Amino acid sequence: MDFNCLMRLLVVTLMLLCVHSKADVAGSVYFLDSKTHQYFRPRLSEVVAETDSMTLPEVGAAVSVLLGLAPSSSLSSHGSSKLNKVVMPNPFDRPRAVFTLEVIGAADSQVTIESAHGSQIDFDSYKADIQLPGEGEVYVVSLNEPSSSDDNSELTDKMINDFATWLGGSYAPNPSTTMSGELIIPLASGSDINLHMSKKADKQFAASLLHLINNIQRATDMHQDLIGTIDYQAAELLTGTFKGVKVLQKEYGKQGVAEQGLELLLASVSKIYTSMQTAYGGKLVGVILLGETTLSESETMLNLMYTSEPSARLLQEVKGSSNSTIAAAAEVIFVRTLLAWLTGIILIIATLLGTYYLMYMPITRDTLLYSNVKLD
Repeated sequence: MDFNCLMRLLVVTLMLLCVHSKADVAGSVYFLDSKTHQYFRPRLSEVVAETDSMTLPEVGAAVSVLLGLAPSSSLSSHGSSKLNKVVMPNPFDRPRAVFTLEVIGAADSQVTIESAHGSQIDFDSYKADIQLPGEGEVYVVSLNEPSSSDDNSELTDKMINDFATWLGGSYAPNPSTTMSGELIIPLASGSDINLHMSKKADKQFAASLLHLINNIQRATDMHQDLIGTIDYQAAELLTGTFKGVKVLQKEYGKQGVAEQGLELLLASVSKIYTSMQTAYGGKLVGVILLGETTLSESETMLNLMYTSEPSARLLQEVKGSSNSTIAAAAEVIFVRTLLAWLTGIILIIATLLGTYYLMYMPITRDTLLYSNVKLD
């Protein structure tokens, strides 16, 4: 075997190894449907076949379609056919409100969401671009806490106790030291998860989970404030990234406590998702991504790209600047409504006048109907 043949064989072998290693990195995506309306096709079976797997660009296209937007032009015909197996085909019936959550470190997890439409993810690419229009079309709400809150200084025993009660668990505080008690919550699998607040990893996981739940509740309250004041028509995208499972994996490994932590996360999200459905009137769907990413800390699997300047909404607007935001939006809605009414009235008058002159037009002038008739 000469040198050229040997090099070709080596290149082919390396390519096969790269493809195999990439295929080993798998994840899952779960689509949470509305409680009162069906936006996703029903599942054909409880077990997701490998032929039903999706790529991240296809998941991004699904999010775009659910927001009422056109999917990316780079989506292949094969990807469109797989998208059609998940989303209902009616383009005039979209929720226009999507809640997305990326769970980092859960790619190989055995925990599933039974009530959701699930699919495997093939990570042929590690992120997907979602094209969003600009001002007034789509509001993006980030559910992530700023980096300054990572020290967990805002966490209290009362917050942990309220969270435990909310999920039917219990919290036993340490009377001698604050934030050093034990959190016990029963899981659907039959086991209990025990988190000790005296341990750094357990405390960091609990803080991340509580911040996520609180931010979801604040975003829901802000949505109710907006729709209660103006004719709210913009699409809404709520995005969050949860890294608490990765923290437990570094401390305890991928099995055991880390799996229980993921189950606790999904149980918490499922519970608050029900209250979100009530606030959004059933016009809300969820997309939960369980994956492993090689991106930097600031990047996400679903990359938002704007065709013009974004109109992002901050959670702080619930307290401070919501009044000015609502007033400005109300002015825009008023002008648009006034223009629509004026245009409609002008069209109605023009139609009536046209009908009147058509009915009473002399026959000799009606060249459309009597073009071949000569009349004196």
